Amino acid sequence: MNVLLISQCSKNALTETRRILDQFAERRGDRTWQTAITQQGLETLHRLLRQTARKNTAVACHWIRGKDHSELLWIVGNARQFNAQGATPTNMTARDVLRADDENDWHTAEDIRLLARMAALFHDFGKANNAFQNKLISKVPKADAYRHEWVSLRLFESFVKSCGSSDKDWLTCLLNLPETVRETCISGSLRDGLQSRVLAPPFRDLPPLARIVGWLIVSHHRLPTPPTPDTRLNQRLFEQMLEQIGTDWCGSRPDEASAKDCWQFKKGLPFDSHHWREHVAKVAQAILERPRLSDPDEAAKLLDSPYILHLSRMALMLADHYYSAQPSHDMYGDKTGKKKSTVLYANTGTKDGKRELKQWLDEHLIGVEVSASRIMRVLPRLADVLPRIARHQKFRERSKKPFRWQNQAFDLAESVRERSSRQGFFGVNMASTGCGKTLANGRILYALADPQRGARFTVALGLRTLTLQTGNAYRDRLHLGAEDLAVLVGGLATRALHEYSLNEDEKARQESGSESSAPLLPEFNHVHYEGSLASGPLKKWLDQNSKAARLLDAPVLACTIDHLMPATEGLRGGHQIAPMLRLMTSDLILDEPDDFGIEDLPALSRLVHWAGLLGSRVLLSSATLPPALVQGLFRAYLAGREEYQRHRGRPGEPLAVCCAWFDEFDARSSEHNDGTHYLDAHRQFVDQRLAQLAKAEVRRRAVIKLLPIAAGQPRDAICVELAGQMREHLHVLHRQHCDTDPKTGKRASFGLIRMANIDPLFDVARELFRLGAEANCRVHLCVYHSRHPMLVRAAIERELDATLKRGTPEAVFNRPSIRQCLDAEPEADHIFVVLATAVAEVGRDHDYDWAIVEPSSMRSFIQLAGRVRRHRLWVCPEDQPNIYLLDTNIRHLVGSADGLAFFRPGFESATFKLNSHHLTDLLEPEQWQVINAAARIKERESLTPHDNLVDLEHDRLRDLMLGAEVGQVQKDDPVHRWWTTCAHLSGHLQRRKPFRQDSQGRLHYTLLPIDESELSFFRLSDDSEPTDLGLSPKGLAREIELPTGPRINAWAVPRYLDALRELADVQEVELRDCAMKYGTIDLPGRKPEQIWRYHEFLGFSRYRGQ
Repeated sequence: MNVLLISQCSKNALTETRRILDQFAERRGDRTWQTAITQQGLETLHRLLRQTARKNTAVACHWIRGKDHSELLWIVGNARQFNAQGATPTNMTARDVLRADDENDWHTAEDIRLLARMAALFHDFGKANNAFQNKLISKVPKADAYRHEWVSLRLFESFVKSCGSSDKDWLTCLLNLPETVRETCISGSLRDGLQSRVLAPPFRDLPPLARIVGWLIVSHHRLPTPPTPDTRLNQRLFEQMLEQIGTDWCGSRPDEASAKDCWQFKKGLPFDSHHWREHVAKVAQAILERPRLSDPDEAAKLLDSPYILHLSRMALMLADHYYSAQPSHDMYGDKTGKKKSTVLYANTGTKDGKRELKQWLDEHLIGVEVSASRIMRVLPRLADVLPRIARHQKFRERSKKPFRWQNQAFDLAESVRERSSRQGFFGVNMASTGCGKTLANGRILYALADPQRGARFTVALGLRTLTLQTGNAYRDRLHLGAEDLAVLVGGLATRALHEYSLNEDEKARQESGSESSAPLLPEFNHVHYEGSLASGPLKKWLDQNSKAARLLDAPVLACTIDHLMPATEGLRGGHQIAPMLRLMTSDLILDEPDDFGIEDLPALSRLVHWAGLLGSRVLLSSATLPPALVQGLFRAYLAGREEYQRHRGRPGEPLAVCCAWFDEFDARSSEHNDGTHYLDAHRQFVDQRLAQLAKAEVRRRAVIKLLPIAAGQPRDAICVELAGQMREHLHVLHRQHCDTDPKTGKRASFGLIRMANIDPLFDVARELFRLGAEANCRVHLCVYHSRHPMLVRAAIERELDATLKRGTPEAVFNRPSIRQCLDAEPEADHIFVVLATAVAEVGRDHDYDWAIVEPSSMRSFIQLAGRVRRHRLWVCPEDQPNIYLLDTNIRHLVGSADGLAFFRPGFESATFKLNSHHLTDLLEPEQWQVINAAARIKERESLTPHDNLVDLEHDRLRDLMLGAEVGQVQKDDPVHRWWTTCAHLSGHLQRRKPFRQDSQGRLHYTLLPIDESELSFFRLSDDSEPTDLGLSPKGLAREIELPTGPRINAWAVPRYLDALRELADVQEVELRDCAMKYGTIDLPGRKPEQIWRYHEFLGFSRYRGQ
């Protein structure tokens, strides 16, 4: 390809880019280069320019495609040096005519900057105490009786009260501090733990602005949080959150020996520093000149603003993290009389492997203040200078059937682009499975983006496997390169196994001779606007924090939602900084948000509220969104957007969020400023969607199967009887829904048996193996759940993914593994059965012929039904249903003291109980005969939650997401408390309703080879060598016998040692090292003495003594 390169660099950047470009191309002028180059060479050049880019870099690359046609490929550096086509200006002026760089929509940026600066100057006052100074020089770690930020707050409280009762008093005092201020502050401070009376909380009597600064001081490391998550606060207490904050909310240990030293200040306070006094006087003067800060009524309004408070806190934390990592700077702090015996220090550093005192305390306070100021200068321009993607052919390319609906969605998004940038955007994509929602979501947000600036968006998913699949889809179908797309999943081993799977697929293509069909040159090209973040604390912090840089840099980010959750859920350590910056600078796609358990929805609502608060546009993507969930998340976004517009919107513009709905039938938009009218519009869209779906052919029909099993027996006996019932059912379903192998004439079907919990599944699997298959039939059984070693589970998923991708029905018979099963055995009927938990329902693109399901919730029925005839069109006869719903579940048959059955998984709870646990009583015929999304996405007019399983789910979601209606009893903590009260000032809700709460806990184990053919069971620990627990009759893992009946064998589950050896050979590592990385397994429970059963085909299950 022939390319033309234009450099508009200046200063040192011009010299550097000339040095690089001269190595790749011939000069055609002082700033112009031309050459013929391969795609690989161009990518190398692009990468080198990116690595050396600086503030004054600006290089454009044009592809000369013909005599009169060229195309802009990319721009590295300052994109404003070129127009949308990559042309340079014909003339320039040094005068800043437009002053565009001075203009931004941050109405309160100066207020945030001043608050962060003032808090920075006081944030570490508490480090002046004797306890902290002694800790810095101690050779052994010491715990603080009272954390330094709490002592800082008490000192600040004492100073404010000593000056008077108003904010103006203490600000004026800072302009000319008296010489006695240190003694006054120390003597007047309340000393927790040293006074017999109960001390008043510090925020109770402070004026508004002092409250804000005090909260920033005490929360600059971690949010104040009640000592136990069981602490219950009512609505009134949430509204008065600051008044509740006491020393026990801030990590105090009053029994520590250093308690007294925490309130003694032998070396004085930073009040003694001349430089500190100069800086604090300047900040105080600036605040007094700002009416919004100095006026009591206006300051009180800021106290109710999460936008002001949390951006100020983020700037303070970021500045503190940045400056603490810097060497000591002589330009800050007083330089006279610096003797170690009398000087206050803020932290330590390491030099030549030795720990030594580093920054003076006054220097540190001033350094953080200056850094916070510089950071707040950069933040308003951050979204403009980060990398973006524009003029992308694949995003704009018109889709063909069956994906033509995406064109309508793209056009609608383009039509509301400008309104959405001013008013916010909340979209819902409810297109059916297989219609291309994943790519449509990206196209919708690309259409919403300003075409001149380019797009930045994040796709957040719940599962690692789904995230990797989404990343592959964007990379392969939209041709996004490494500079445009980042995929973050957290587990290195998970990614490595996924890439190993892709390599196996590539190897298969090479063996089939199809690799030469790949194009010699890519048919895609687009403009990539490389970022040009100015040097300063933020850029240096990102350079030093590669994880934060990966999260922030990429124009398109596909990640597990866990990477964004710290924006609201991170309580300490500055974990929220990078996710908040990402939300501030990109839009957000939430993929399958209804797949999260109800216990995770409060955290999800907090994230959506934060997305609105920070200016993101949000798109929900799922075909099964319940109305209460959609309305609740819209309310969260609306509340956040209202706060955003107050500080960033056009003055006087009313709140009216641009809302849109998309599916394969229609796309529509409207504006809404309240949840009620939004719900009306959503219901209209759902009604229209259901009317269209009703016209479709019915692929799936269900029947409820009664279980003639006596209740109250031991679980083992019930599982034995249940396995017998399932054996009968799977043979019947096979006979009705099998396909014929065109080569041998044998009949085969692929079925899924979904059970609620792993331990009973293990027992049912054992019994199915013992029973075997009927005459002239062969059962191939795959046991699939989360308690296989990681390597084995990945192999199972690789086999199932390949086998059950059935867009071409006959293709399954050409799979080598299936072909081998059919050819090796004489039976005429082959039944491939996957016995699985909910892992088979979510995130797997599998197509089964039939299914049997143990009931837990309507949501699980719909998810499972989506895996039956997923890829193949077919009309299911009314008298031959392909889904069997068992009438009840094992938990009910065994019985429990609380009387609950449909929970873990399920929606039943102590406050949301069902009167019956039989589907024949709990579902209406129209709810189960044809299973589709209708029951999930539309509520019945009158709910009976105690007598109907579907209504139970809707009622519980209503209670949580919307709150109880007038006259009803609130049963759960409603999510709206996060934005209707001051709950965001503490970590109470995050700790009480954490994301991905695991009440059982987890311990980490692995299976390690101890010789060529023998394994043992080891517990893993972060700080010690693996502990051998034994894989033996007396060990903590006991390998069981697996009696096997006639005509049945394991399928898709590899033998652990064989799979381990194969992977170790590919990775070229030792067998033990490979097992340490890929043979791991997380098992539930915190008791290390738990005994486990194990079989290589069945995985792990709790040992019950048999």
